[in-house]
Amino acid sequence: MSTQLAPGTVAPDFTLPDQDGTPVTLSALRGKKVILYFYPQAMTPGCTTEACDFRDSLEPFAAEGFTVLGVSKDELAKLVEFRERDHLTFPLLSDTDLTVHQAYGVWGEKSNYGKTYTGTIRSTFVIDEEGVLSLALYNVKATGHVQMLRRKLGLATV
Repeated sequence: MSTQLAPGTVAPDFTLPDQDGTPVTLSALRGKKVILYFYPQAMTPGCTTEACDFRDSLEPFAAEGFTVLGVSKDELAKLVEFRERDHLTFPLLSDTDLTVHQAYGVWGEKSNYGKTYTGTIRSTFVIDEEGVLSLALYNVKATGHVQMLRRKLGLATV
């Protein structure tokens, strides 16, 4: 289990491949605001809803200077299929060895229908231009999460 992060903490740096195999390094995005969200598995109903909500909100996020990055433990081929199937227009990063999941405290114990297991805790982090967490949201719901995030960031909601 990993320790959860709190606002005011420097976001752990990482380099992960996007769906095309291109490395994305968090520290290379300094000077930009980043929304980093972790989801359990590409192409599942909840993760699809959340990804499509982010896709549909990219314009207002971009207008405020935010870059959106999605992270899962999925292999690159599955991320390519997810992007193409759902017309996702932001990078999907692959963390197959769970190093970044653990650094952000999103790999841990979960329960579903009374069963306890270890997996990805659906979470979102907002990182400011200096690389510091301004929001650390753990155990978020797939449905309605993006709207709630837009409200917290003071962006118009639809």
